Amino acid sequence: MSLRALWIVSNERGQNASVRFSRMFATVEHRAKILAGSSYVAVPEESIVLQLLLTELGLSDPNKSYVALRDDCLHHQRSPALELHINSPERGVLWPVLAISQGPLILACLPLVDAPAEPRPPLASLLSISQGLTFLAGVQSFLLGSGGKPDSEGLASRLAMLPSVLLQVCPLGTPLDVPLLGQPAAPAVPTSVGNQKLPAWKTGLHRGRAVVNVALIETVRSMQYGNQSRQDLWDVYVTLTLPPNGSPLQDILVHPCVTSLDSNILTSNSVDNYDGSAFSGPYKFPFSPPMEPFRLCSYTSQVPVPPILGSYHLREEKNQLHVSVTFKLHESVKNNFEYCEAHLPFFNRNQMGNVDVKVSSGQLDVSKEKNLLVWGLGQKFPKFREVTMEGTISFSGSTPGPSDPLCTELTAYIKLYFKVADMTLSGCCVDQHSVQVYSSAKPRIVTSRDLISKDYFIWNSTGSAPVSSGQIML
Repeated sequence: MSLRALWIVSNERGQNASVRFSRMFATVEHRAKILAGSSYVAVPEESIVLQLLLTELGLSDPNKSYVALRDDCLHHQRSPALELHINSPERGVLWPVLAISQGPLILACLPLVDAPAEPRPPLASLLSISQGLTFLAGVQSFLLGSGGKPDSEGLASRLAMLPSVLLQVCPLGTPLDVPLLGQPAAPAVPTSVGNQKLPAWKTGLHRGRAVVNVALIETVRSMQYGNQSRQDLWDVYVTLTLPPNGSPLQDILVHPCVTSLDSNILTSNSVDNYDGSAFSGPYKFPFSPPMEPFRLCSYTSQVPVPPILGSYHLREEKNQLHVSVTFKLHESVKNNFEYCEAHLPFFNRNQMGNVDVKVSSGQLDVSKEKNLLVWGLGQKFPKFREVTMEGTISFSGSTPGPSDPLCTELTAYIKLYFKVADMTLSGCCVDQHSVQVYSSAKPRIVTSRDLISKDYFIWNSTGSAPVSSGQIML
């Protein structure tokens, strides 16, 4: 297997995406040209690849409600082998572009396909697909480390080392640490692996101590209006990738590999929210796991209050907006964020002119071109767990800003992005010592739990806002 090109893209929240690293391999490209003949499609410049990749992944033009290449119902994303439609004089389709994402990074590569372009061979017959994904996973581990949470300095230093690393592990575009076609991967030392079944994306045997990673991710959504005539809504739904214990759980869905379920768990799905007899755990899930990472179960849970309560007030005078924002962190929430940001977009107005806004804590970034305020609240709220924003914004620019058909006049919102490690609102957790593995190996058990926001909106209380008649739909 050989690579025609490799790209590493940074796509931080609220920031423009950029190509942090790219490499094209001329010798492999020459082979691709010979193999493809008249149907050869050259690899375009990295700026074109960036835009096409973001569009194909649904990450382009977040301020536009509709983009044909991204949102058209006739468009089918063919993950993991993407098609990039090049609108250059030559035109054509770049295929198969493999892409994986983790945190702030998107890693993509274009493997060489040793087969005629037409008719297109099925993915299952291409060893280069699984080998390419394996290679991307290796580069991802090198850049992000085992924890997958790099600091900016560590990531920058590893990106600087990447050219020399590629010379060692991928000379002339051919990775060395993948098995060749027709040759099984042989471990460096003899090991007893028996009839070990390998996942399609992993073409070599696992080496080293067995590890079981159990991640509990609790996601909170909220619609807050700050108006007595509209009821604030919030819900919590959870995914357990690879058993929980806490407040009663509802709407439990499990992976097909789960071999049996306690009848109490099934009963808990239909128990009234306020019934004190609801089963509250512990929840046990016996299962025979597949070889690849998988979602063991998902469920919802009732929590009495949202983690961050917000109020948002806008008042318009002539061509100025008076802005007043307050956030209160609930006492039950751990005051230690991995990140916490508030985005205040303003639609259907001219571009921002003068911005005179003060915040009581954190840092405020102003993007006049996007009519966007980004309030970085940092990793901690102040001791009294309340922060405020006050000020005025004029929209005196000569060009119109972004538009949204929903957000007209004083209809506006704040969207919160936050993550809290080692906590859940429902109190659910995985007991590390209760994870039982029936295997000759003695794996190391690693557990984690995180609280993450998604679709967390605070609407302007002085304007109209979309209202749901019931609970937020999952």
